[in-house]
Amino acid sequence: MPLASLDHITVLCADVDRSRKFYSEVLGMKDGDRPPFDFPGAWLYVGERPVVHLVGDRNKEGIKTTGSFDHYAFDAKDLIGMRRRLQASGVTFEERAVPGRPLHQVFIHDPDGVMIELNFRGET
Repeated sequence: MPLASLDHITVLCADVDRSRKFYSEVLGMKDGDRPPFDFPGAWLYVGERPVVHLVGDRNKEGIKTTGSFDHYAFDAKDLIGMRRRLQASGVTFEERAVPGRPLHQVFIHDPDGVMIELNFRGET
């Protein structure tokens, strides 16, 4: 198969600083190195990979659709700690247990309304 893995997602955001704060402080990503593009943005890292690219000043009116896109997901750890983080940050979340699997899901929305799924394997 020619594909190896998902590289990154790009989020068009109305306010880069607000989104940067959400992804770094709420989700714990590292705000890191980004090439000197001629438009505002930020790259957020998980480990050594910049998995979320924020692009500013491109969603002031609100994107109406990106086709059939619904959400993106991360493997995550420490469900109890994440619940505490989300509650302390005032972030609304929804939880679901996946039937027949040792998988617990937490769904949140970023500041621009993008849905994010956090998958906790073997945690309840």
